[in-house]
Amino acid sequence: MFQRRKRGDKGQGGRPKANFRDLGRAIRYLGTYKRLTIFAYLFLFISTGAQLMVPQLVQNVLDAVTNGLIAKQIANVPANALPTVLDRLSWSSDQFDTFVNRPEVALYWAIVFIVIFAVARGAFAFSQTFIAEQVSQGVAFDFRNELFEKIQRLSFSYHDRNRTGQLMIRATDDVEKLRGFIGQGLLMAVQAFALLTGTLAILLFTNFRLTLVILPILPLALILFMIFGTVAQPLFAAVQVRLSRLNTILQENLAGIKVVKAFVRESQEQAKFHVAAEDLMNQGITVGKVFSFLFPVIFMLANLGQAAILYFGGVQIIDSSLTFGEWQKFSLYLIYVFFPIGQLGFIISQMSQASASATRIFEILDAQNEVVNKPDAAPLSAISGKLAFDDVTFRYFGGGDPVLSNISFAAEPGQTVALLGATGSGKSTIINLIPRFYDVSEGSLTIDGIDVRDVTLDSLRSQIGIVLQETNLFTGSVRDNIAFGRPDATDEEVIAAAKAAAAHDFIMSFPDGYKTSVGERGSTLSGGQKQRVAIARALLLDPRILILDDSTSSVDLATEATIQRALDKLMQGRTSIVIAQRISTVRNADQIIVLDKGRIVGVGTHTELMETNPIYAEIFSSQLVEDAVMDDGGSENGGSDNGGAGEKEMALAG
Repeated sequence: MFQRRKRGDKGQGGRPKANFRDLGRAIRYLGTYKRLTIFAYLFLFISTGAQLMVPQLVQNVLDAVTNGLIAKQIANVPANALPTVLDRLSWSSDQFDTFVNRPEVALYWAIVFIVIFAVARGAFAFSQTFIAEQVSQGVAFDFRNELFEKIQRLSFSYHDRNRTGQLMIRATDDVEKLRGFIGQGLLMAVQAFALLTGTLAILLFTNFRLTLVILPILPLALILFMIFGTVAQPLFAAVQVRLSRLNTILQENLAGIKVVKAFVRESQEQAKFHVAAEDLMNQGITVGKVFSFLFPVIFMLANLGQAAILYFGGVQIIDSSLTFGEWQKFSLYLIYVFFPIGQLGFIISQMSQASASATRIFEILDAQNEVVNKPDAAPLSAISGKLAFDDVTFRYFGGGDPVLSNISFAAEPGQTVALLGATGSGKSTIINLIPRFYDVSEGSLTIDGIDVRDVTLDSLRSQIGIVLQETNLFTGSVRDNIAFGRPDATDEEVIAAAKAAAAHDFIMSFPDGYKTSVGERGSTLSGGQKQRVAIARALLLDPRILILDDSTSSVDLATEATIQRALDKLMQGRTSIVIAQRISTVRNADQIIVLDKGRIVGVGTHTELMETNPIYAEIFSSQLVEDAVMDDGGSENGGSDNGGAGEKEMALAG
């Protein structure tokens, strides 16, 4: 079963809490697009102002009609009584003349202004929406770039604690939810506030007593807004957590689809995905329950307000203190009061989602990098390659039992140092400390006498070449992958590196040569071919320090021999740190360091260790036995492996 929460999903762990501060931080990104933002909100206020004018113009239309009808009726009143009637109606003689003889004039003008304001509102509403969308896309662009840059710069320890799927969902779905609020929800919230404020001001000025009838409803709506906002934000945060979990399962399954099929685990993986999808669905239903309650309550408040206005407005009409046109205008303005209240549900939904997403985004942007440049770090000048570990101890995540304890050894320029030991003995940790993928917990690591923590990361890593056991190639051509560390390298330099890595021949056997696409993670190349491309990639950098992480462990014997010859060329004149599982590949090393449980238990050449170190002698003897067994019964298998590799290369070449 899945845990309810993962550390990577929330920095502090535990249940998500409502926090709108990060949403405020995200909104401040609009400052990058200050001019466009000002125009968007200026157009919004103009559009809202045009909208507010329409009910007044509707009143003018209705008043023109009713006044014309009334004027026609009182035109037959005796002349001596007419002044009294006009005084009761608050009409001047000129107004009466217009109402009787030219009633359509007021009607025409009202219709003209309604059309003008409708066109203005449409034009400015379109402009504000387009500009706001443009700005929100720009903010999303900034966030995605900042996230990618931060993820690239975060130390290995951060990636050890956080899954790939979780990081992916924050850079995609979370950013999109935040963009949606900035481009729509925030604009809608400001528009609702402007419309509500402007409408209340007009209503108070028009009919103070009738406005007081609806004022008590507004605090209730505001309280609802605050309550549901507080409740909804953690719910949406939980949705994003579950979405991250689902995305992680999907990403891991697709990356390891061959393993899934090889072990016939499709049904189990489907069950795992089903559980995560069901968890996400249930959380979505929980959110739906909350909002299925919110919207009816908001509309109920709006209907209560409408009922109150119908009653008290009707009373004023009967008392002749309110005209039909004024009542109709008030009713239209009342829609402008309750329309923003009705929008609260959508605004709350978008704001809560955006707030949860903003918190998750800033968790990455605010993450502390454990390996950073010191303020006074200087670029590392060209090195000779002297490497020294001085009493180094290392603990993952700064605590717990040490993975390495009191490691001390030195490698002179041009020497080859081999690390040998059982799985978990600390070999990989040692090579990870050299380019500062992690920092030592105690002691020091120096290159040419300079502590690696005193120089900039880029200048350090640019002088270290790494060939890993698991080769990572990127989508693109073979040439792109060889020139990954030096994109400006010439074709001649790339070809020279490939020849030195024994890769040129098989590359040229492809129809497209160096332009051949390697597929996702190098899926179109065999293991040996990928490894030789990786060696060429390291060789092109011409590094002074070379790290080889058991680079021939996953290939057949014939390919291993080819790769080993390429590695021998690569190591010439360079300080090389080599992780090896088989003594036969490193018996000629200048130093062989034997590790056991994070400690050095033997240092020397092959001959010296055979005489003085029982652990090394035992490893050597066990490998001799394995080789003898393979020689007795493995010739057929070995031939099959080599033939299979050859057939694969021929198939790829064809």
